[in-house]
Amino acid sequence: MRIGIGFDVHKFVSGRPLILGGVDIPFEMGLEGHSDADVLTHAIIDAMLGAVAAGDLGYYFPDTDAKFRGISSIELLKDAVEILRDKGYRISNIDAIAILEEPKLGPFKQRMREEISAATGLDISKISIKATTTEGLGYIGRRKGVAAQAVALVEEI
Repeated sequence: MRIGIGFDVHKFVSGRPLILGGVDIPFEMGLEGHSDADVLTHAIIDAMLGAVAAGDLGYYFPDTDAKFRGISSIELLKDAVEILRDKGYRISNIDAIAILEEPKLGPFKQRMREEISAATGLDISKISIKATTTEGLGYIGRRKGVAAQAVALVEEI
């Protein structure tokens, strides 16, 4: 078994949807990025890739490649699962946390788990999605963006 950690952050901008964990969250701002800027899914991908020392999100899905412009990060997550399989591993469990002041994610966490489960083939009981705030501190506390951290445990096939 191996473990990896992932982290991502994107700033809020107007005129884009807010996508977290593959779910469109109703909010007046979205996140800036080349893809759909889904920080939660990006952190999960980096955790998975890190667990098998396979580089990171930017290596496989660079923001300089037009084919990834606006792409759903759930599609990138599916590709990351294949990268793990090619290296002889599968995911055992995922634990991820979104860090933001607003909007509140409670009503959306189950749907996020379902989206991630469908993309990875991992049983939903092995996917944990949490959310927290920074109690008003820092750029996240000033509502300038969203960060996410994730841990993925993988095992040899």
